Amino acid sequence: MKKLRILSLALAGALCLSMLSGCGNGDQGSANTPGSGETTPAGTETGSTEGTIKIGGIGPLTGSAAVYGLATKQGAEVAIQEINALGGLQFSLDFQDDEGDTEKAVNAYNKLIGDGAQIIYGCTTTNPCVAVAAETYSARYFQLTPSASSTTVTEGKDNVFQVCFTDPNQGITAANYIKDNNLGTKVAVIYNNGDAYSTGIYNAFQATADEIGLEVVAVQTFPDDSNTDFNVQLSAAKDAGADLVFMPIYY
Repeated sequence: MKKLRILSLALAGALCLSMLSGCGNGDQGSANTPGSGETTPAGTETGSTEGTIKIGGIGPLTGSAAVYGLATKQGAEVAIQEINALGGLQFSLDFQDDEGDTEKAVNAYNKLIGDGAQIIYGCTTTNPCVAVAAETYSARYFQLTPSASSTTVTEGKDNVFQVCFTDPNQGITAANYIKDNNLGTKVAVIYNNGDAYSTGIYNAFQATADEIGLEVVAVQTFPDDSNTDFNVQLSAAKDAGADLVFMPIYY
């Protein structure tokens, strides 16, 4: 347990820097090319990672959610290069593409562990992260996700941690912000009922709106992120007299 705590603190420090650095140009922080899987310690000429703490990253590098996976990968690359340049404790990163798919995320996890990963950084999106967290909990690997926000990711797991605000926190905060700042009196909600992230935020938003007297006049859904036509949902919001639309969805 002491070793787990030390690794937790070390990784937390590294990943805090990754969150701060993630908005920059990812190319400048990668020891390899942006599309490559593994980042080696700064200053190594052979690419050897012997003696380093090996981090295995998982997220979508291709597919509809690739923008999120690339951001978490590049942020971690920047942080690792900056930390390794200071000397002392060294890290390496092997980041695998899960395409936002649960089965591929578990396959990526198994590959990373087989290749010697000691810590799991990921997953990027919720459903793959829930599946991988079940694996890391069973095998007792330390896992930290930078962005998966459902409470089911960490629920009942003492070795799995989140950096991002949870779905309930986001829904509660949004409802209170709208109410406190008088942004609207009649709110319509449009959310993806096929997505755990979107649904989790909506559920907390609706419960808080009921508690604080924020009137939700229409609730409209759509089944997946490939949806491009929202005329039905917007018409329902207009017909209900909404003066604000709340959309807890991927942009």
